[in-house]
Amino acid sequence: MDVRIIGILLSLFAAVSVQASPDIEYWHTDNGARVYFVPAPELAMVDITVAFDAGAARDGKQPGLALLTNAMLNEGAGGLNTDQIAISFEDVGAKFGNSSQRDMAILSLRSLTDKAAFEPALTMFTKVLTKPDFPSDSFQRIQKQMLIGLQAEKQSPRAISSRSFYGNLYGSHPYASMPAGDEQSVSDLTLASLNDFYKQYYVAKNAVIVLVGAIDTAEAKRIAEQLSSGLSTGDSAKSLVEVVPVLQGKTITIDHPSSQTHIVMGQAGISRGDADYFALYVGNHILGGSGLVSQLSNEIREKRGLSYSVYSYFRPMRELGPYQFGLQTRNDQAEEALKVMKNTLMLFSKNGPTDAELVAAKQNITGGFALRLDSNSKIADYLAMIGFYSLPLDYLETFKSKVNAVTVEQIKDAYSRRIHADKMITVLVGGKAE
Repeated sequence: MDVRIIGILLSLFAAVSVQASPDIEYWHTDNGARVYFVPAPELAMVDITVAFDAGAARDGKQPGLALLTNAMLNEGAGGLNTDQIAISFEDVGAKFGNSSQRDMAILSLRSLTDKAAFEPALTMFTKVLTKPDFPSDSFQRIQKQMLIGLQAEKQSPRAISSRSFYGNLYGSHPYASMPAGDEQSVSDLTLASLNDFYKQYYVAKNAVIVLVGAIDTAEAKRIAEQLSSGLSTGDSAKSLVEVVPVLQGKTITIDHPSSQTHIVMGQAGISRGDADYFALYVGNHILGGSGLVSQLSNEIREKRGLSYSVYSYFRPMRELGPYQFGLQTRNDQAEEALKVMKNTLMLFSKNGPTDAELVAAKQNITGGFALRLDSNSKIADYLAMIGFYSLPLDYLETFKSKVNAVTVEQIKDAYSRRIHADKMITVLVGGKAE
């Protein structure tokens, strides 16, 4: 059969598979890891994600610890060095990934399901997951890279504004620190602290295992047991303290030798599973989350030419993640741009969207929803989120109906209760107006 025809058929199969939300199977491994599985037989591939409650929120008094621990996992494992690990994956066409955010730390594997490729890839992935060596030479190299990155941040208005925004918004809460840490904290990290962090948080009861691909339930259970059996049972991470929203607005101005001023503004927003999630999500899509057709873009870019782009978004996390606004503009326009951004928010909170704007937003969100599930890796990302935040198994199935159920009054009500333009943390980083 012609290769092009095969490609077309595979695309059609994939398109059909994403029209309906995937059926999610759920169970626990013998030592307590939670498992989420979606069969996807269209392509002979499997995507595996293992997520731990081991992000930067668990750094304690050692900012940067979670990020460095995660970065070290594939630097040496089971007596193999980082080159041997990388070659092992490359030889069978598998792709390994790892990352660490504020809430979660992740390891991932993508592989063909052919036994000759998959079994070596799974064996190596299991070794990286369960038997990291934390070699000293790699530790020193990555620690130095992190310190160089922190030095480079001092020249980036975006990085400066983000660090100041999170610090002032969250105060003493674990979300206040940046995942990359700071120069002092990273310099003070030791191999012993990385080992202790791994032993405490990279455990079965603190893990979510996600599998999506051309395998059946029996095979998925075998894989999940293999991955988790090498982990200590341990305990799930303790609950984070609640975020206390700021009660009074604050503006921080930071001088920086640049012709543009970077503005970040925001407040504590929503958590995953928040009762107001859909009203606020749809509302923000209209206000500032839909790119050039948003209200903020219309007021700031189209009407006044104050900035090329302006954005607003919610970042839901285990506790209240930020609701963040931002733009960059000429130094002499910074105050005007900030004023327009705040006024637009206040008017939206008071009046809400028009009926036409709401209809358009719903069509845009639901119309593009299938594209969010058009690959195994995207489905795996959603499953990791569902599992990590203990969302309902029908989250994907009911997503569009919940979006379509949002009303103008619900948006106005949620914004009036939750979003306060006069209680925003605002950071301006830039040069003086000429």
